[in-house]
Amino acid sequence: MGTESTAAVEIAEPLILDSEKIRDIEFDTIPEWKEQITIRGLVASAVLGGLFCIITHKLNLTVGIIPSLNVAAGLLGFFFIKSWTGILSKLGFSIQPFTRQENTMIQTCVVACYGLAFSGGFGSYMIAMDDRTYKLIGVDYPGNRAEDVKNPGLWWMMGFLFVVSFLGLFSLVPLRKVMVMDYKLTYPSGTATAMLINSFHTNSGAELAGKQVKSLGKYLSISLCWSCFKWFFSGIGDSCGFDNFPTLGLTLFKNTFYFDFSPTYIGCGLICPHIVNCSVLLGAIISWGVLWPYISQHAGDWYPADLGSNDFKGLYGYKVFIAIALILGDGLYNLVKIIAITLRELCNNSAKQKNLPIISEVSDGESSKLLTEQRKRDEVFLKDRIPSWFAVSGYVGLAAISTATIPSIFPPLKWYLVLCSYIIAPALAFCNSYGTGLTDWSLATTYGKIGLFIIASLVGSDGGVIAGLAACGVMMSIVSTAADLMQDFKTGYLTLSSAKSMFVSQLIGTAMGCIIAPLTFWLFWTAFDVGSPDGPYKAPYAVIFREMAILGIEGFSELPKHCLALCCGFFVAAVVLNLLRDVTPAWVSQFIPIPMAMAVPFYIGAYFAIDMFVGTVILYIWERVNRKDAEDYAGAVASGLICGDGIWTIPSAILSIFRINPPICMYFGPSAGS
Repeated sequence: MGTESTAAVEIAEPLILDSEKIRDIEFDTIPEWKEQITIRGLVASAVLGGLFCIITHKLNLTVGIIPSLNVAAGLLGFFFIKSWTGILSKLGFSIQPFTRQENTMIQTCVVACYGLAFSGGFGSYMIAMDDRTYKLIGVDYPGNRAEDVKNPGLWWMMGFLFVVSFLGLFSLVPLRKVMVMDYKLTYPSGTATAMLINSFHTNSGAELAGKQVKSLGKYLSISLCWSCFKWFFSGIGDSCGFDNFPTLGLTLFKNTFYFDFSPTYIGCGLICPHIVNCSVLLGAIISWGVLWPYISQHAGDWYPADLGSNDFKGLYGYKVFIAIALILGDGLYNLVKIIAITLRELCNNSAKQKNLPIISEVSDGESSKLLTEQRKRDEVFLKDRIPSWFAVSGYVGLAAISTATIPSIFPPLKWYLVLCSYIIAPALAFCNSYGTGLTDWSLATTYGKIGLFIIASLVGSDGGVIAGLAACGVMMSIVSTAADLMQDFKTGYLTLSSAKSMFVSQLIGTAMGCIIAPLTFWLFWTAFDVGSPDGPYKAPYAVIFREMAILGIEGFSELPKHCLALCCGFFVAAVVLNLLRDVTPAWVSQFIPIPMAMAVPFYIGAYFAIDMFVGTVILYIWERVNRKDAEDYAGAVASGLICGDGIWTIPSAILSIFRINPPICMYFGPSAGS
């Protein structure tokens, strides 16, 4: 899984499998599908799923950019089981060998689990329904009604996830052979993960994996200790500590330009492609460095000067709506592009071999072993069939249950609207899964936003906000989990894992996510001031998604002066930038910024862009000094930084729940003579 802003920009791993790495795979006895799913694997999946859910929530509630954590899941799964078996063997217990199939199962479970922390809407559509977001937009704001409020509740959130999260898994199962074997879609993240897991289970790969695990553990410890150290100076409130360190001076600090010493954001900068990090920084410079100071000079003319900092009729409105314009321009362009690519490739089979990034099939004598191995993969992949009747009946049965249940959770969303969503959802799931296979770019949130606009406008002012946000959740869940499943099928195909074990692992991981994702979110919700624009967990997309629902009902009549014109300009700019990225040569397009990434700091601030840019500078220098080391260890270092900071969230939340405050407030201000 991943977000639209980062997934398809750059693929670090090769799309065509390295023949030497393929030859390293030993075709030993392949376990039966039931043997690939183990108790120890499920325990490891639950522990790692909880950790990755916490990390995903933290990123979702702060910046909204979530890098792919698939590699970290595979690496930590390997580390967890190797440590487990090592301890038991020293104690004299007989242990079952750790296979690549079990490693793949763990990775699949973990990704399915933490995927729900994203597609479950805990930082977007679900929290957009709450009372705090309603009040933040304004109780007198047109279309923002007190009746359209539903505060987070642990039980209803779990129930909602259980009734919507499994349908995507059943929607495309009959097409697994077509997508993976016939069209040979690459699914770059799935291919890269498979290559990583395969390398762990060779002699040379196991040695590198051990070094990567040590590197991950080292930086996890550093990150955890640093986060703990920072806590002691963070005081009471949100203006103390290293998170508010004016590293670039007090003037720039007022415009949110400062380095806040966050291991998480530095880790994101190491994982995300350079162009994403640079796009985020460019967006911060354009918005907080130029646009907002310029608009602020027109206070009293463009908008009333006496408005609060969070009033949508003032500067705050420009921040939110221009960010929405960039996000929609980028998302809709890529949606149209990927649908066009999908239709073209489906209708033109002759173009498939020439245009799709596929695994080359060669028939010379030197490659006979490769072809034998590919036939072995085909045989294993097709051995444990998942009957089409089972998939169809599962989808129909779950759709019936969901259609009957969702209106009881969200009364404005009538049963016939839910049913219509489920009728068209498989087609959209296919488009998203096919597009993900081609580009590694999942457009789940874009499909969700389209559903939001359509349902909100159909329902109207009497409940349209809640209905639109709930419909967004239904659509996002289906198209996201369907794409994730196909990605996992590709990984399983390349690691000689049973398709049935992959499907069952995805079901188990999804069930885990339906419980773990709400529980870990509840930790944040009860311990921190989630949604406060002045707090660390601003939940930026909550306001954006609620405003989208209101726009679907009310239109653009209440925007501040010139805001609509600016929104149109940035929408067109997003389309033009994407068009230029597609039509210019690669040596030019690699320097063209990504509008989706540029949009994030428009609303949140520039501070995290500085941190991510520091991460990308570190990676750039590392690549220039020793590219092989950077390729081997950058992901492990980044994962360690992110995981260590994520682990500290648990004790930090517990301390907050028990009202234990940091002892010191480190604050910076101008000197007395200034």
